[in-house]
Amino acid sequence: MENPEITDDLIAAHGLAPDEYAEILRLLNRPPTLTEIGIFSAMWNEHCSYKSSKRWLRLLPSDGPQVICGPGENAGVVDIGDGLAVVFKMESHNHPSYIEPYQGAATGMGGILRDVFTMGARPVAAMNSLSFGAPDHPRTRSLVAGVVAGIGGYGNCFGVPTIGGEVRFHPAYNGNCLVNAFAAGIARADRIFYSAASGVGRPVVYLGAKTGRDGVGGATMASAEFDDTLEEKRPTVQVGDPFTEKRLLEACLELMDSGAVISIQDMGAAGLTCSAVEMGDKGGLGIALDLDLVPVRESAMTAYEMMLSESQERMLMVLDPEKEAAARAIFDKWDLDFAVVGETIAEDRFIVRHQGAVRADLPLRALSGNAPEYDRPRAAPPAPPPLGDVPPTDAIDGLRALIGSPNHARKAWVWEQYDHTVMADTVVPPGHGAGVVRVHGTTKALAFTADVTPRYCAANPFEGGKQAVAEAFRNLICVGARPLAATDNLNFGNPEKPEIMGQFAGCIEGIAAACRALDMPIVSGNVSLYNETDGQPILPTPTIGAVGLIERLGERIAGPARPGDIAVLLGPPGRHLGQSALLWEMWGRAEGDAPPVDLAAERAAGAFILAERAAIRACTDLSDGGLALAAFEMAAAAGCGLAIEEGDTAWFFAEDQGRYLLAVPAEHAAGLVALAGQQALPARAVGSFGGDLVALGPASAPLADLVTLWSGAFAAALG
Repeated sequence: MENPEITDDLIAAHGLAPDEYAEILRLLNRPPTLTEIGIFSAMWNEHCSYKSSKRWLRLLPSDGPQVICGPGENAGVVDIGDGLAVVFKMESHNHPSYIEPYQGAATGMGGILRDVFTMGARPVAAMNSLSFGAPDHPRTRSLVAGVVAGIGGYGNCFGVPTIGGEVRFHPAYNGNCLVNAFAAGIARADRIFYSAASGVGRPVVYLGAKTGRDGVGGATMASAEFDDTLEEKRPTVQVGDPFTEKRLLEACLELMDSGAVISIQDMGAAGLTCSAVEMGDKGGLGIALDLDLVPVRESAMTAYEMMLSESQERMLMVLDPEKEAAARAIFDKWDLDFAVVGETIAEDRFIVRHQGAVRADLPLRALSGNAPEYDRPRAAPPAPPPLGDVPPTDAIDGLRALIGSPNHARKAWVWEQYDHTVMADTVVPPGHGAGVVRVHGTTKALAFTADVTPRYCAANPFEGGKQAVAEAFRNLICVGARPLAATDNLNFGNPEKPEIMGQFAGCIEGIAAACRALDMPIVSGNVSLYNETDGQPILPTPTIGAVGLIERLGERIAGPARPGDIAVLLGPPGRHLGQSALLWEMWGRAEGDAPPVDLAAERAAGAFILAERAAIRACTDLSDGGLALAAFEMAAAAGCGLAIEEGDTAWFFAEDQGRYLLAVPAEHAAGLVALAGQQALPARAVGSFGGDLVALGPASAPLADLVTLWSGAFAAALG
């Protein structure tokens, strides 16, 4: 065995705390080999073990009659009826994307797609949620260009439509951008494939592309803050090949149809190490590997490098030995590697051999099930400054400040680089609250959205967590979809700081409360911590990706509004300007509390809209920018002006939650408002569509001029 000199520096370089290394010595009763240190480092880092977050993740509801598979597998699985299921997940590739934007974002896309088709689903939709630093920061422009190109380059070549997402800018992300990738696929509900190994003595098979040195130590890098050694971390970023991934998809789906697959696992973070350990741990088996049998594309690779490589487009499978020849033939046909590299064993051991020597011999379940779990100290984050006076603001001036900023401008520059028409099932493309795709061969459609408001989460983590779920719920309702379930991507700073753990715990508690109240279980997800540079954390950004079902596509709320339609506000008049977009975009102020979220009211309003959708032409929720921005966006989508009744600054720009703006044909408007009143839901007609002006009270401007500003502001802000 390898016997390196174990130094404090070597231990620290692998992200292991002194007490964690002491536990390794206790488990082994001997010093570890270098490969064993690498394996423990990979499996016990934050990215793979969730050691700071497991305690809190247990609060999230994950069950429901619609749930086929909840957290713990490659992706969540939810029943959509008629023998079909939707398989979906969201994951981050934040650190790699900041180091090397194109490949970091591209391989994040590749990884989330593999999570979906590993379960036996064909991917049908992708989304992303992107957070960047201030537009004038020296790195922002290159990060935006590289990340968007990486997502488009991989997704377009693979052949999956990108149908939604969000992009935000804030100085808190100057040193650490966020790239959260979502994918969803369709599978037969009775043909879901899992990762738990079963059966002693069965072949463990390596599938896909060859192993190289790219990405070695990537999972450990993702569990550390950035500092002035950033450039040294570049070799830990993987390199992706979407054409190989497309072949891997087709080969895997064909392999699954052959009946040869006992269990299958994507090689993602920590590569061969994590995939083998997780398969063995979930199945209660040990694994023995012979690295001399692993296909490689570089010479003289060590066991340490092979076990920690994060080369892309690879899978690990436990095979039915009677079907090995047929399985091999499938991968030969697709010109992909297929190699038996080990076997399942009865003992609780993870054995790695290379060049005739045992490089690792570890208790397997200690690597996964016995990974450290911390209840880190928590402190309430500092309260934001109280809300000061908000100057009376001309509504059109306020609207111009919003739509002229890259945060609220039209993002066509981004989504036009993504192919959203491939597969020919996209019904609602990017640029709307929720994207919609047909479920091919059925009357059904699925709606997808990704949402979070980080400034709310920073001001009030509990309400911010609730709001992220509630906004996702509303965006699904707005297209006529029944919310089914959600995935999360929890992006925070260093959990060893009590105020960051306070943010994390508060957001989790809020998310859990909202998911329970709105019947949206969390069925998959990802935690990304240590998003800091030189001690400066990002805003807490717990992104919620949500999925909804439209049983009959013809019943969706399609829009757009038409001239003569009545604008109906469902929900109370707005008064809450704390943490509002207007406050930030006009004056750079982040003051006051986040708006409270009444979950019972959210549920009631959503149920009302779904029940009465036949009378509703178009629908949007009121979130950033309040009534003014919602009204403008509906007018822009319709290509006609509108007039909203007069009110003060709060009336137009407050961000009280649980509210919708509806475009209702004139003959239905009074009846709809009356029906809402009978159900104790506040509703009122607040204006009408028509003409070529956007009139907000006495202030007005030509719709065409506003659309020109809105359409050009993103590119203008980024040069």
